[in-house]
Amino acid sequence: MSRGPRPNAPASIDPGIAIATGFLMGLGVVMSYSATAALALDAKIPPLFFDHLLGLLLGLSAATVAYVMPSSLIRRLAMPFWGLTIALLFATLLFGIEVNGAQRWIEFRGIRFQPGELAKCATLIAGAAWLSRKDDRRELSTRRSVQAAGIALLPATLLLLQPDLGNAVVLVVLAAGLLFIAGTPWPRFVLPGLAGVVLVSLYVVNNDYAWRRIMGFLDPFREAQGAGWQLVQSYVAFGQGGLLGQGLGNGRQKLEYLPEVHTDFVLALIAEELGLIGVLFVLGAFAALWVAGTRAARRATDRFDLFCAFGMVTLLTVPAFLNASVVMGLVPTKGLTLPFISYGRTSLVVSCFALGILLGIARRHPPRNTHSTREGAW
Repeated sequence: MSRGPRPNAPASIDPGIAIATGFLMGLGVVMSYSATAALALDAKIPPLFFDHLLGLLLGLSAATVAYVMPSSLIRRLAMPFWGLTIALLFATLLFGIEVNGAQRWIEFRGIRFQPGELAKCATLIAGAAWLSRKDDRRELSTRRSVQAAGIALLPATLLLLQPDLGNAVVLVVLAAGLLFIAGTPWPRFVLPGLAGVVLVSLYVVNNDYAWRRIMGFLDPFREAQGAGWQLVQSYVAFGQGGLLGQGLGNGRQKLEYLPEVHTDFVLALIAEELGLIGVLFVLGAFAALWVAGTRAARRATDRFDLFCAFGMVTLLTVPAFLNASVVMGLVPTKGLTLPFISYGRTSLVVSCFALGILLGIARRHPPRNTHSTREGAW
């Protein structure tokens, strides 16, 4: 394996990644307006829609910076970036803003953001930097695996204290995937996985909010006036949408029937207004992003670029499919946004930053023009 990307690589943008994310961003703008305009009839531009546009503008700026940033610089800044997010998570626990019983936001000079979203991205980059250190063995050493796991477990623990079980679990799952790709043998995941299931179960049993969500998931219609309200209303949106939908802007569930429709449950609004066809287009775009992103990762001849690209593509796609599963009632309700589409400035900026890193790696490791028996290495 060579030490770095091929020189004189053409400065081009991967078309598969760009088309998929461009579609998702455009749809996000449309659905953000549809979800928020009905609740701000007296405003020429709905405030939440304006916030979404501002977040997208900031996100595209962050993507541009990440796209042109050399891998060597990203790698050098990986651990300081991770340390900054840890400090922000601690600050959130001490000075954060509590909303709906969770202290997940911090505000600075009128700007509110969610450090947990930043922590997932920073942890994956830091993990990629740590795992890419020189190691001549094919399998990752136990010591290196434990150290990399520690990089993920600290922010995950801080997320649990907010409490934010959903993002904590997602962070651990993404980090485990990175460890596996880096060469950690699968038997090493068995005991930690079992321990994780036990700990999450104990957490759910001993936290009322988490227990209510589980009950609302298992029997949403019985809990239709409480913990199951969102899921029942999501079912209604899917049922009303049918195959082709009620038409853009004609959804009724957004009229305060379905809470957080512009954030966690925006896919339900897409189902109601654009129908099953619209939902399939969204899921297809994320699937295309996964395929194009993993291909870019496999082309990387540098270990850090390979691990970092894999981390970024999982950060952009795994939460999307989990969000879709939540909206369809396949997994318990979690506070997860749909990347590029849901309202949420922090999530949008972080997603765009991860996209910029992924596009930059794809640019530095373009497809080979000649046939080769080995395109990349996992």
